[in-house]
Amino acid sequence: MSIATSTGTQPSAPDGVHSADSHDLIRVHGARVNNLKDVSVEIPKRRLTVFTGVSGSGKSSLVFGTIAAESQRLINETYSAFVQGFMPTLARPEVDVLEGLTTAILVDQQRMGADPRSTVGTATDANAMLRILFSRLGQPHLGSAKAFSFNVASISGAGAVTVERGGQTVKERRSFSITGGMCPRCEGRGTVSDLDLTQLYDDSQSLADGALTVPGYKPGGWNYRLYTDSGFFDPDKPIREYTGTELHDFLHREPTRMKIAGINMTYEGLIPRIQKSMLAKDREGMQPHIRAFVDRAVTFTSCPECDGTRLNEGARSSKINGISIADACAMQISDLADWVRGIDEPSVAPLVTALGAALDSFVEIGLGYLSLDRPAGTLSGGEAQRVKMIRHLGSSLTDVTYIFDEPTIGLHPHDIGRMNGLLLRLRDKGNTVLVVEHKPEMIAIADHVVDLGPGAGTAGGTVQFEGTVEGLRAGDSLTGRHFDDRAALKEKVRTPTGALEIRGASAHNLRDVDVDIPLGVLVVVTGVAGSGKSSLVHGSLVDGPGTAGPGVVSVDQSPIRGSRRSNPATYTGLLEPIRKAFAKANGVKPALFSANSEGACLNCNGAGVVYTDLAMMAGVATTCEECEGKRYQPAVLDHHLGGRDISEVLAMSVDEAEKFLGSGEARTPAAHAILGRLSDVGLGYLTLGQPLTTLSGGERQRLKLATRLAEKGADRQVYVLDEPTTGLHLADVEQLLGLLDRLVDSGRSVIVVEHHQAVMAHADWIIDLGPGAGHDGGRIVFEGTPADLVAGRSTLTGEHLAEYVGA
Repeated sequence: MSIATSTGTQPSAPDGVHSADSHDLIRVHGARVNNLKDVSVEIPKRRLTVFTGVSGSGKSSLVFGTIAAESQRLINETYSAFVQGFMPTLARPEVDVLEGLTTAILVDQQRMGADPRSTVGTATDANAMLRILFSRLGQPHLGSAKAFSFNVASISGAGAVTVERGGQTVKERRSFSITGGMCPRCEGRGTVSDLDLTQLYDDSQSLADGALTVPGYKPGGWNYRLYTDSGFFDPDKPIREYTGTELHDFLHREPTRMKIAGINMTYEGLIPRIQKSMLAKDREGMQPHIRAFVDRAVTFTSCPECDGTRLNEGARSSKINGISIADACAMQISDLADWVRGIDEPSVAPLVTALGAALDSFVEIGLGYLSLDRPAGTLSGGEAQRVKMIRHLGSSLTDVTYIFDEPTIGLHPHDIGRMNGLLLRLRDKGNTVLVVEHKPEMIAIADHVVDLGPGAGTAGGTVQFEGTVEGLRAGDSLTGRHFDDRAALKEKVRTPTGALEIRGASAHNLRDVDVDIPLGVLVVVTGVAGSGKSSLVHGSLVDGPGTAGPGVVSVDQSPIRGSRRSNPATYTGLLEPIRKAFAKANGVKPALFSANSEGACLNCNGAGVVYTDLAMMAGVATTCEECEGKRYQPAVLDHHLGGRDISEVLAMSVDEAEKFLGSGEARTPAAHAILGRLSDVGLGYLTLGQPLTTLSGGERQRLKLATRLAEKGADRQVYVLDEPTTGLHLADVEQLLGLLDRLVDSGRSVIVVEHHQAVMAHADWIIDLGPGAGHDGGRIVFEGTPADLVAGRSTLTGEHLAEYVGA
């Protein structure tokens, strides 16, 4: 059993130095989390340390899975057992010695919750302070801060209560009222959803003629007979001729028990029935034909009662200097900060100062272009990470370990310098800053570098270099050799085969933009963070009507829906041909080789681990003793394909499985084709059975891309990729560029929203938005080839690209 902490092994203090001042290292010895192979490192405290290496080399396992996990676990142990029961379960990491830990604060890329009531303002302290400000100064005065909250509904009530007084039971009349700010129509969501009835049925036909057009409601089926045999209306009468009562019974009737064909059933109006059976499900989890129907039939529109502000009329009527709280939340944060500083009222001076400082932090971190009413679920991973940083910038804490996961994600080269300054400021306050990063601009500012590798997965997990940036540059590690790599501008660019026309794009901060996006070439859309790139590409192409030509496929970094049982093999459909190959080779049913079906271990139900609930204490997950974590029954593992059982195949990496299933007795062409696509997108190091919940944003995007490449008609589609270099090592960017070239050369059109200069230099056409962020952006500042952009140097992007290619 490993020992996570040890005492008495720190070096003794030099003469004249207090022993308490000698603990200036975080010492890790014998770390074996995931693919780490007895890793030992010594990380200096109160310094900026960058961890680098190829994707899957073990960076996150060392920083998050070992150092951060043990720090958080030790802090959690200081709470009572009762409190620990409400906290996430953290297992002791596999490490021999872990010393010198300080409190770890994680600032990761996990996107913020997609709850419709969560906004940038509610996710930070800004909205709370703004509500207090309006409750004190707003005219007319409404009441407490709750009156300005779109999460609090206005309610009132009255009734008799029984109280004991002087030995007697007395009944008294009591009343209460709470004044909230929630819009009663949309319940604080800002949008309302409506069903398009024309997508549910053809009102010129009768039910007997097949009027219903909802998937699963075929004439003769039980869903259909529920309506034709209900007796509430004539099934031979066209729906448009129904009376008001008949139409209400058909569309809105509450659940009613009745007998249909001698069977007890519950009749319910068509609209609530569809809402419960289809609309209550997550869109990502729907079957494709159901998802297509929902996209057609459901329309989300801004709430007509509150104009999308989420607030009721009372909250919108109370103003400070002519500005309501809805107006304030809709302002760009940089403008709101100026407005707040203009409030001169001594009674709320401390509140104004604190609110101004919070808003200034947004501006300082490069998020001044956001507004407080921006839904939190619409923030990118990089934006979400920077929003989380805000609460730490002004913190008085020192000797804290701050851990960042690729903080440059979503940042233009112009913004990376500002981010570097913020990290150095945190360090200079006396904190330890640990950063997992690939960008050379950020690696360059490190005091200490730890490079892991040499490869990914089982080929990684060892320290390749530990020392200064100069030492890394001079060393022979993969990162050191590629540190100064620079992609060159193309000598010759491709000729477009057509164009997608976008006219009058005005989503968010776009200013009536007209642009033609060339087809049949590699197009890069770039610009500083907040300049309008996503609004242009996603608002006009992916979600909008701007595509008159081929279908647009958006491949983003959003989480893949699924449980911890989901893995690359199940997501890509790879497991299906593998199961069939095992079944054919052994003369048994394919279902035996599914850990979610007949072949599952009876003890752990195919999970591989057994969860023990310890009531008020943290639960424990232990490897199943019956199957030893393999997830299958022993009898299933007696069946082999090419000398391997199913658990051994799922434990292979994509590259290993591609060789295994590509030839010999185990040759499976259908599986080999899928593995080839996974390898093409740079995921050769992933194991087939790795839970999807452990993948990074960049890995999720590349996994989706590999899956979409197999779709029918994929050769005629337009692919929209959102920062595909996320999580890619310097050495892997070249492989990504090769993949993008192969996509274009095969007849596809590729549009990439990207900040990486290597991708810009490799493009055939660049569309640069700006010149700034928020209302300072939203315009096309350049259209043309990368060579023309570099030659002109007319934009921030042009200046940084010219510097990158050495022009």
